[in-house]
Parts: sequence; C-alpha cells; structure tokens
Amino acid sequence: MSGPLEGVRVIEIAGIGPGPFAAMMLADMGADVVRIDRAQKVSGGDPANPPLDLLGRGRRSVGVDLKHPEGAGVVLRLMDRADVLIEGFRPGVMERLGIGPEECMARNPRLVYGRMTGWGQEGPYADASGHDINYIALAGALDPIGRAGERPVPPLNLIGDFGGGGMLMAYGVVCALLERDRSGQGQVIDAAMVDGSAVLTTFIHSLRAMGIWMDERGTNLLDTGAHFYDVYETADHRYVSVGSIEPQFYAELLRLSGLQGEELPGQMDRGQWPALKERVAEVFRTKTRDEWCALMEGTDVCFAPVLSMAEAPDHPHNRRRETFVEVAGVPQPAPAPRFGRTPGAIDRPPPHVGQHTDDTLAEWGFTADERDKLRQAGAIA
Repeated sequence: MSGPLEGVRVIEIAGIGPGPFAAMMLADMGADVVRIDRAQKVSGGDPANPPLDLLGRGRRSVGVDLKHPEGAGVVLRLMDRADVLIEGFRPGVMERLGIGPEECMARNPRLVYGRMTGWGQEGPYADASGHDINYIALAGALDPIGRAGERPVPPLNLIGDFGGGGMLMAYGVVCALLERDRSGQGQVIDAAMVDGSAVLTTFIHSLRAMGIWMDERGTNLLDTGAHFYDVYETADHRYVSVGSIEPQFYAELLRLSGLQGEELPGQMDRGQWPALKERVAEVFRTKTRDEWCALMEGTDVCFAPVLSMAEAPDHPHNRRRETFVEVAGVPQPAPAPRFGRTPGAIDRPPPHVGQHTDDTLAEWGFTADERDKLRQAGAIA
C-alpha cells in the first residue's frame, strides 16, 4: 500500500454507484478498504481473471450474510479495528441489521460512519426510491443543462452519483478523519447526492445572483449559448471544443480560424450570438478534426479535440501524464489527484465476491476455529 491515506482502515458495505466510487477514491489514496459483500453472491472466480467492475479496484472482498445474527456480529467486531465505515442503504436499513451508527460507534467511538444516500437521512423524499437523474433534478442541477429550446440533458450520472455523491463522501471521510485527530471522536457523515449536486451548482447560483445568468437554458456563457464556448462538428463528422471566453483568447480564435478579417459583431453582443454561432460552425466544417488540432492544439484558443472514451488514453498529453493506466489488462483512469511525496496507486484489481474472506478475517483477528464456526453457521462465505 502507498498513498496519503496509508494506514487508514475502511469497511465498505457493498452497494452500487457512489458508495463504491467513494471507496475506490480512498483505496486509490492508500486506504486499506475491505468490502463486505453478500455471502449469497459468492460463486468463486479465478483470481487471475478479475472482474471488470473497475469501481471495485484496490480492495479485498469478504462474504458475509448481514441478515444472519452472527454475520452482523462479524461486522461489529470489524468495527473494533476500523477507522471508517461506508454504507449506501436507505435510511434505517443498517439499524434494522443491527449495525447502525449507535451499535458501531458504541464499540468504537473513533469510528467515522459514512452514510451515502440520494435524498439524505431525513426529509419528505428520504424513504423514496431514486436515481442520479432524480437527485440532480431536485437539486436544480439538471434544468440548466441543454441547448436552447430543447429538453434538459442528463450528463450521464457524473453529477449526482459520482461528483455530488461519491466524491462528496470521500471528501467528508477525510474531513472527519482530520477532525478526529483534534477531538479523538468519530462522527456520522450524511452524504446526500441531492445536497452534493446542489453544492456543485454554487458558481451558477453566483452568476444568477449577479444578473448575468438567464434561466432559459442554452442562452448563457457556459451552456452553449455563446458561440465562443461550444462544441463544433468538423469536416470528417468529428467534434472539437472551444472555450475562448477571455478577449485575448477570443482574438486568437478569430485569427486561427480565419475569421479575423471579417466584420463581426462584438464578442459579448448576446443578440448576435446565434448568428455568430452559425458562422463559426460553418468555418469548423471546412477542416477535419486533425487539421484543426494541427492549427489550434497548444495555443491560447482554449481548444481540445472531443475524444471518445476509446481515444482518450492514447492522446499524447494523456500518455505523457499517464492519466490512464492498465491493470490486469484493463485500461482505466489512474488515481487522482497526484501527490509528490506519497503517490496514490491501484493496489489490486477488482476482487471476486468473497475472494479474501479467510485471509482478511484472519488479519483482523478471527481465529481459524472462529471462521470455521461462522462458515458452518452460514454467517460468512
């Protein structure tokens, strides 16, 4: 293990989406993360051929039946040595299993107990089902995303699940660990995707308060309203991105695109943005993506080609920075951010469910006899 979180022990109750992403972020930074998987899902698997669920990278898997009284006891015992627990169930589920914050923190008052939900631990929606699209909708983060006159466009599940959810949880865990160094006490983290999604819109709220952001989508500086901040199709039906906001960058866009000599309206003349966009789009359709890259990459236009997920790992900049790595034959994003003295790393590929049950429980203090009795009782895989 390596990284700034080396020595931090995390128990992750298996879930989907943002919870595993938060655990992955912590594991990438050197935390020792043990995932508690459902014992019923254990079906074996060749360690030489790890699963392709990249969110599971960097940790070990222990198979436990959480509905079995002795299975819940296993988790409680793990709390004695853990620094962090992460769970992503609906409010009340962990309490009904007997491993809620009260039970866990009674055994270990220094425990940081992270709760990942969509709506939060309380509120009118708290017990309702939902997904990323619903959380960002209620947070006001979905409505502004889209082109003028069109429906809002869900930005994959990047804002709710991963930015406002998993990333917020990982940040909360590290904050709580820092505070614990001062107080000696753990605490519960209520990480709700609706809250995190709202936080991510803070800058847009500030622009709106200043009167320079309109509620009609696709008419503003950063939402494809402006001709100098958009994506354009090229002659080979690929795309390039342009973000020439500042005047000096806009001047460079006009120069390198060949528009410098034309009599054009002012850059910030909003009424002329649609016409200017048509003209810029016409120009970009005259060359291929690679031809525009040859002209504009590395300049102050604020330009980059729009790469597919398959293309991105092979771009020279990404190769130079090793933004993507290969683990067990699978290309994937590398740990981020980077640290000069304690770099993060992907310690291992994703585990098969229950793959490390015996080794991990032994390391955490369970004797061979105890493990045999737990397995015979059906409490562990």
